[in-house]
Amino acid sequence: MGDPLQLKDEGNKHFQAGDIDKAIECYTKAIKVCQDKKVLAVIHRNRSACYLKKENYANAASDATKAIDVDAKDIKALYRRCQALEKLGKLDMAFKDVQRCATLEPKNKSFLETLRRLGAEIQSKLKTSFSTDSRVQNMFDILFDEESEKDKKEKAANNLIVLSREDAGAERIFQNNGVPLLLNMIETGKPEMILAAVRTLSGMCTGHKARAMAIIHMVGVDKMCSIMALDNEEIAPATCNLFQCINDSLTGGDTREYGKEADLVLDPSKDLKTILLSLLEMVANKKVSGHGRDQALNLLSKNVPRKEKKVMDHSKTLFTIDHGLKKILKVCGQVPELPDQLPLTENTQLIASVLLSKLYDDLKCDPERTNFRDICDEYIKSKIDPNNMDNTIHAINCISGLMQGPADVGNALIGRQGIMEMMVALCGSEREVDQMVAVEALIHASSKMSRASFIITNGISLLKDIYKKTKNEKIKIRALVGLCKLGSAGGDDYSLRQFAEGSTEKLAKQCRKWLCNPQIDTKTRKWAIEGLAYLTNDADVKDDFVEDEPAMQAMFELAKSKDKTILYAVACILVNCTNSYDKKEIIPELVQLAKFSKQHVPEQHPKDKKDFIEKRVKRLLKAGVTSALAVMVKADNTILTDQTKEMLARVFLALSDDPRDRGTIVAHGGGKALIPLALEGTEAGKVKASYAIAKIAAISNPEIAFPGERVYEVVRPLVNLLHTDREGMQNYEALRSLTNLAGFSEKLRAKIVKEKALPEIENYMFEENDQIRLAATECMCNLVTCKEVQDRYLEDGNDKLKLLVLLCGEEDDKLQIAAAGALAMITAAQKKLCTKMTLVTSQWLEILQRLCLHSNPHIQHRGLVIVYNMLNSDNSDLAKKLIESELLEILSVIGKAEDNPKRQEAIDAARTCLVKAMDLGLIKPFTSPS
Repeated sequence: MGDPLQLKDEGNKHFQAGDIDKAIECYTKAIKVCQDKKVLAVIHRNRSACYLKKENYANAASDATKAIDVDAKDIKALYRRCQALEKLGKLDMAFKDVQRCATLEPKNKSFLETLRRLGAEIQSKLKTSFSTDSRVQNMFDILFDEESEKDKKEKAANNLIVLSREDAGAERIFQNNGVPLLLNMIETGKPEMILAAVRTLSGMCTGHKARAMAIIHMVGVDKMCSIMALDNEEIAPATCNLFQCINDSLTGGDTREYGKEADLVLDPSKDLKTILLSLLEMVANKKVSGHGRDQALNLLSKNVPRKEKKVMDHSKTLFTIDHGLKKILKVCGQVPELPDQLPLTENTQLIASVLLSKLYDDLKCDPERTNFRDICDEYIKSKIDPNNMDNTIHAINCISGLMQGPADVGNALIGRQGIMEMMVALCGSEREVDQMVAVEALIHASSKMSRASFIITNGISLLKDIYKKTKNEKIKIRALVGLCKLGSAGGDDYSLRQFAEGSTEKLAKQCRKWLCNPQIDTKTRKWAIEGLAYLTNDADVKDDFVEDEPAMQAMFELAKSKDKTILYAVACILVNCTNSYDKKEIIPELVQLAKFSKQHVPEQHPKDKKDFIEKRVKRLLKAGVTSALAVMVKADNTILTDQTKEMLARVFLALSDDPRDRGTIVAHGGGKALIPLALEGTEAGKVKASYAIAKIAAISNPEIAFPGERVYEVVRPLVNLLHTDREGMQNYEALRSLTNLAGFSEKLRAKIVKEKALPEIENYMFEENDQIRLAATECMCNLVTCKEVQDRYLEDGNDKLKLLVLLCGEEDDKLQIAAAGALAMITAAQKKLCTKMTLVTSQWLEILQRLCLHSNPHIQHRGLVIVYNMLNSDNSDLAKKLIESELLEILSVIGKAEDNPKRQEAIDAARTCLVKAMDLGLIKPFTSPS
C-alpha cells in the first residue's frame, strides 16, 4: 500500500511543482493507509490546500475540518477553512475561523485584513437584507393600496419584478410571505396586477429547483393554466414564460449552481407530468382563449420533442401522442366560419401543425410512426359523415393541417380512396365555407408533382369556375392561389411551364392587386402572398413583382403584422426573387447525354441570369426588405421554423453579396438580425447566416453593425466558418472579418482566442491559396498583442515563429507588411523571441536586411523596428552580431538621408537604432574635425 509519510512527502513535492492532481492522488493514498491521528490531520490539511487551488471549496472545507477536529489550534487548517467557507458564501462561519486565527496570532497582517474585510461584508449583507425586507413589504403595500397613484403602483410592480430576478431578492420575497401576496394580486383580476405577479413568480422560479417546486404547490398548476387561458396578449405569454422557467429549473435546463437547496428538492417527475397533462387539456378546451391555446402549444412544441436525437429517451413524445394527438388534430380541424368552434388566433393552427411535425419527426421506428398515422386515420374517419357537412369539412381541414406539418402523414391520408374526390366535390358545394375549406385543402395537397397533375386533370377547370363565378373575395383569392400553385408545379424549370405563355403573369398581377387592397382583411391578403410564393418560381413574375413597389411595401407591412403564419410564404418569395435557392450544377456533357437519351433537361429562364438577379436585389433593398427581415427574425420560434430561418439566411446572404449594399443592410438592423440565424437552425442556414455576417463584419465598423454586447456574439459563428470543410471563400471572409474585429479592442481579441480560433488561423498561414494565407497573416498580426498568442510563439517544438520570419521574405508586399508587422509587435512585447528568431532559420539576417532595404516604406519601417527590438533585447551578443553585419551600413545610409514625409517613419526608426547602438557602446558617435 505504501508508507503514509513517504506518500505525504511525494504529495508535497507535486504541490510545490504545481501538479495539484498528482498531489491530491498521493495525499488520498496516504489518508487510506495512515493510522497516526496527528499525521492524518497534517495530510488532510495539505489536501485542503490542494482543493483550494482546484476551486473545490466544499472538499477544502471538509478536509480542513478533519484537521481541526484533531487540533483545534491548527492555524493553517483554520485559515484554509475560512477561505473555503468565504467562497461558499458562508461569511459568518468564515468570520469565526479567521477570528480564532487572529486570536492565536494577533500580529499577523493577513489575518487582520481578512477579519476586517469579512466583517465589512457581513455588515453590508445584513444591511441589504434588512433594507430588502422592508422594500418588499413596502412594494406590496403600495400595490394593495387603492389610493396609491397609478405611477407609484407601476414603479412598485416593476421593482418587484427586477428584485425577483436576483437570487437574493427572490429569496427575500419568498421568505416574506411573497407567494400568498402575489396570489392576492392575481385574485384582484386587474390585468396589470396579474401581469406583475406572474412576471415576479417567473423571476423567483428561475434557476432554483427548491423554490420552483414550492411555488408549483403553493400556486397550483390548474391556477397557472387558468391564468394562461385568459384572453390577454401580454398575460398568456408571461404565464408561458413562468411554465418555461419552472420546467427549466426542474429538468436541469438551468445550469447555474445554487448550493445545497437543489438537493432538498424531491423528484420533480410527478409535477412535470401534471404540467404536461394540464397543457394537453388546455389544447382542446373551449374555455381557453386563442392566446392561451397558442402558448400551451408553444410549450409542448418546445419541451416535448427531444432537442438532440442522440438523447435516447423520447417517452414524453409517446405520452403526448397517446394522450393529446387527437386534441391537437381537433385544433387543426377548426373552421372559424362555423358556429361553436374553439377560440383561435391567426397563428394557432400553424403552431399546431408545427407541433405535429416535431412529434412525428421525434419518433424512432416504423411501428411508432404507424401508430401515429393510425390515430390520425381513425380521427379523420370518425369525422367524415355525408349527413353532417360540418364534421366532414372539419376532417378536410384537419388533413390540411397535417399537410402543413408531417406531410408524409397528410399525403398518406389524401391517398386514401375517395378523399381527393371528396375535396374536388366540395369545391362545387353551394355553401361558401365548404368551397373555402376544400380549395385550401387542394392547395396544400398539390405539393407533389404527381398530385398536382391529378388536380390539373380533375380540378383545374373547377378552380377556374369558382374563380370566375364566386362573388366571395375570400374564396376567389383561394381559388386563385390554387391556380397559382398548379401553374408553378414545374418550379424554376422554364421548359415545364404548366399554363400557356402569359397566364402566370396574369395570375400574379391579380395577386398583387389583392395584396395592395387595404379594404380586404389580413387573412385574405395573406393568401395573395401564398399565391406569389408559388408564382415567383417564374422569372417574369419575379421581375414584375420587384417593379411593383406598392406590392413589395404591402408584403413587408404584412410580414411585420401579428399574423406570423405568413412568414414562410414571404421567405419563399424573397428566396425566389434573389435566386438564393440551391441550384444544381449543369454539366454540359450530361446535358448532351440526356438529350441523346430523350430525357428531360431543365432550362434556365433568360431573366434568371446574374445581371437580372442583381437588379432585383437592388430593388428589394430600396423597398426596405432589410427592416422587414429584421422583424421576421424576432418571431416566436414555433412559427419561425428552422426551415424558414434557413430561407431568411439565404436571402440575407444574397443581399450582402455587393459590398456597396452592406452599409444599407447594417443601417436597417440587418447585422443584429443575422446573429440569431447564425446561432440556431439548420446547419446550412447557420453557415449561410455566418457567411453573411462575415461579409458585413469584414468591411463595417463592428460597433455600428453589431451594437452593444452583440459584437461578442458574432465571434463564434465566424470561427465556425474557419473549419476546413467550409468553402475557401467562406474561410477567406471569416478571416477578414476576424481581422477587423481583432483590430478593434482587446476584449474582442480575447474573445477570438477563447473561441479557439488560433489553431485554425495558424493553419491557414500555411495555405497555398495566396488570398487566404494573406488574410490569416493579417488576422494574426492583429492578434499578437494578446498574451495567449505571445505564449504560443514562446513555446518550443513548433514552427510558428519560423513561418512568420519566412513570410517576411515573400514577394507579396501585403503579405510582407502583415508578417513583418506581427514580428515587430511580438518581438517588442517578448524580448526572448528576438533570440529565438535567430535560431529558427538561418535566413533570418538575410530576410531582415531585405526588409530594411525594401522600396515600400511601410515594409522598411517594420523591418527597422524589428532591428531596434533585437538591439533592445538585452542580448549583447545578438546586438553585436547585428552591428557587425551589413545592417550597420544600411542603418547609416537610411539614418543620414534627408527628412522625407513619405519615408519619415523609416528614417526615424533607423536613427533610433543607431542611437541605441551608441548607447550599447557598439559604435562611436561621428565627430567632425574642429
